[in-house]
Amino acid sequence: MYSGYELLWLIFVYSFFGWIIETVVGSIKKRRFVNRGFLSGPVCLVYGISAVIMTVALRDLSHTWGYLFLGCTLDATAIEWITGKLLERMTHHKWWDYSGKRWNFDGYICLQSSLFWGVLGVCAIKFFNRALITVYRLIPDVVAVCLIWILVVILIFDLTATIAALLRIQKKTSPVYRWERKLAVMTRRFGRWIVAHVERRIVRAYPVIGEKPERPVKEGKFAEGCGFYKLFWLFVIGSLIGDLAETVFCRITMGWWMSRSSLVWGPFSIVWGLALVIATLLLYKDRDKPEGHIFLVGTLLGGAYEYICSVVLELVFGKVFWDYSGLPFNLNGRVNLLYCFFWGIAAVIWIRWIYPRFSDWIEKIPMEPGKIITWILVVFMAANMLVSSMALIRYDSRAKGKEAAAQWEVLMDEYYDDSVMSRIYPKAKEP
Repeated sequence: MYSGYELLWLIFVYSFFGWIIETVVGSIKKRRFVNRGFLSGPVCLVYGISAVIMTVALRDLSHTWGYLFLGCTLDATAIEWITGKLLERMTHHKWWDYSGKRWNFDGYICLQSSLFWGVLGVCAIKFFNRALITVYRLIPDVVAVCLIWILVVILIFDLTATIAALLRIQKKTSPVYRWERKLAVMTRRFGRWIVAHVERRIVRAYPVIGEKPERPVKEGKFAEGCGFYKLFWLFVIGSLIGDLAETVFCRITMGWWMSRSSLVWGPFSIVWGLALVIATLLLYKDRDKPEGHIFLVGTLLGGAYEYICSVVLELVFGKVFWDYSGLPFNLNGRVNLLYCFFWGIAAVIWIRWIYPRFSDWIEKIPMEPGKIITWILVVFMAANMLVSSMALIRYDSRAKGKEAAAQWEVLMDEYYDDSVMSRIYPKAKEP
């Protein structure tokens, strides 16, 4: 496995290569130089982030060419679709459109691009990663760390200026909200000329962004639309319902009650809560499309999401929280075809029937009490996740025979010993 600095190095290098690819292709099409990156610098982050996600999430498949190509294709396709949807949610416009190509889906992905992503992913994992990390390790440690931090600081400045420019563009084409004014004040320190420069670059590269949105967002009720308050409440509700559903399912299929919670305080399954938020965020504008469209998106994205969650949880906490090795058509025990279909069915049921009712109930909460309760829950869930993470890290350390050294480790041993943790996470095991 690579270190954090090495992964950041890969993100920056692949982002630069991606920017070259996008800029060359865009400039050839328009017959003039076009900076096609989301940011002003020579980086296209979707390439770097995709490459690192593949490197981390698909490490189990690196020894099999076929599965690795399929995994890279699916992961990159999902990332491209999600990125397009998120940018559309931010700006109310499509930043790219494959509708004119054959075998496209939703205009954001197409078979040709997906296969291209798959080939690039295989090349990155099989060949490029090793060469790039070798180059990085040739750089003296102090110089390498300083270089990474300099690039991170530049990236933060660039990202802040780009967001500020997008807010200015949005202000010209849609109503100005209070949070936009606050963020504009925060970013004013970078200078109006920086924001104006970035704004002009974005509009030149993506002219559609400067056009007026078709449907401006309305404001009035608590958590109206699909903003932070609505998504957070859905996260809490989804975490609670997901945990209860899994608990009942285990009782029916296994014959005994078993905790399926992700957190140490309360019956909350974070995987389900995040899945509900992501599904709502990405499918909100597609809720009136055919059920087959929603089912396909839910099946593919649900499978990719569950696989990545399994890998990340194992890397962070050193435990395997679920294992489908005993089920047919499974992939390294992390996902299986049947449960991928369940994700698709759940997406249809959720976005078509359940979400509208939940949305109406949430919007009936009075404005001021709703905000107060929301932020109380935000603090509670943040503390719950922090304590749960600390307890899981210490649980893994105890299994490896490491004695408690810091005060927080002593507290975790006192309040969340092995008997408590095995009751909360009965399916957790060593990888």
